[in-house]
Amino acid sequence: MSELRKLTIAAARDAMRKGDTTSTEITQACLTAIDGADALGAFVHKTPEIALAQAQAADARIKSGDAPAMCGIPLGIKDLFCTKGVPSQAASGILEGFKPEYESTVTSQLFDAGAVMLGKLNMDEFAMGSSNETSVYGNAINPWKVDDRDLTPGGSSGGSASAVAADLCLAATGTDTGGSIRQPAAFTGITGMKPTYGRVSRWGIVAFASSLDQAGPMTKDVRDAAIMLQAMCGHDPKDSTSADLAVPDFEAALTGDIKGKTIGIPREYRLDGMPAEIAKLWDDGTAMLKDAGAKIVDISLPHTKYALPAYYVIAPAEASSNLARYDGVRFGHRAKLAAGDGITEMYEKTRAEGFGPEVQRRVMVGTYVLSAGFYDAYYNRARKVRTLIKKDFDDAFAAGVGAILTPATPSAAFGLGEMANADPIKMYLNDVFTVTVNLAGLPGIAVPTGRDAQGLPLGLQLIGRPWEEAELLNVAYCLENAAGFIAKPAKWW
Repeated sequence: MSELRKLTIAAARDAMRKGDTTSTEITQACLTAIDGADALGAFVHKTPEIALAQAQAADARIKSGDAPAMCGIPLGIKDLFCTKGVPSQAASGILEGFKPEYESTVTSQLFDAGAVMLGKLNMDEFAMGSSNETSVYGNAINPWKVDDRDLTPGGSSGGSASAVAADLCLAATGTDTGGSIRQPAAFTGITGMKPTYGRVSRWGIVAFASSLDQAGPMTKDVRDAAIMLQAMCGHDPKDSTSADLAVPDFEAALTGDIKGKTIGIPREYRLDGMPAEIAKLWDDGTAMLKDAGAKIVDISLPHTKYALPAYYVIAPAEASSNLARYDGVRFGHRAKLAAGDGITEMYEKTRAEGFGPEVQRRVMVGTYVLSAGFYDAYYNRARKVRTLIKKDFDDAFAAGVGAILTPATPSAAFGLGEMANADPIKMYLNDVFTVTVNLAGLPGIAVPTGRDAQGLPLGLQLIGRPWEEAELLNVAYCLENAAGFIAKPAKWW
């Protein structure tokens, strides 16, 4: 039974249809593993009763022959997704006790397809962080370990990455505002996909930066990402930015044939001081794609150097607007007031108690760059830079580039506590390879392709044309097959 939780989505789907196992058996194996993995801090709200009821319904559906690909698959759900009747706190104290009366579009579509919810997963508070150290629940921990050091699983989708890498679930939902799916995927040796902005509905997902946020799958391999993304996509009239486009059959696109495809290698991503291991990983990945028949070309994305500063103006600005609704009046935490306190004191005390330091920092930065006298100097200038970054990608794609290959992260996973108390900018630099994709609204995927000298996983990122996730997944599938990454963390938890 314990081996069932190690199945991929595709293998579990096929096994259930053959009658070799059931969703109830796989779900129970995952629930047992979750109960024994509290040391990882991945699951923050367990939902065993819901999971077993959904699994039994899925088994009946499979038996009847009416079963989509995700039917019966046990998932972890990031705490940023609203789930009806289940705590949905965005890992923040300000949403303590919040149980939505509605279901997010993404989770609703997954459950309609027969997927099973094992529980809610840890994350950085309001998705603001790169190490899962800003969560009100405490750290999620990477199942990979070196010298008994607790390592970050990345962020903000750290709980999702940790749970998938440790085989606590078959897959998980994540969200990506500046790399929050791809960076933790690379840190934990799994696959993480950020779709084109607008491909997946944002309705019912607690907002961080609305023009950047996008949900996606975090899975054990590329085929699973294709299967799960299929169920997550689709036009949603409740989200004004949701694209009314047909959803391709992503799994059918996985031919592994990339002969003649042009892959761009951006020279601006070869940063000064880049670790030799990351440079070699990138070179090896380039060689793999070339050996598979792709044409490799050097390209220029000249405004890349401005991406991080632009992102850390735009994202906090949007966050300060989105988080203004958390005032202690309608839902969530409300501070106890002293005699004589008025509404201003209630706001101040509630937000001081409810928001953690990183969220407070970003709200203050965002409010500052939107304030009179600074709006043009910071926010408007960042928006113009964003347009130039998108044009760089558009020009590369117009010249015939089909996908772009870059590192996913500037290093392997670092130790918990190593950056949390340092200069915040050092932490923000973890997003150096990923934020451009969000600013341009493009699809991106992180694939594990190697290990560093300590044995920790390293990943490469592929960036695709807008709305061409199927093509991007196929290139990723080819890279995955060539790299042959099958390493798993040794169990210590």
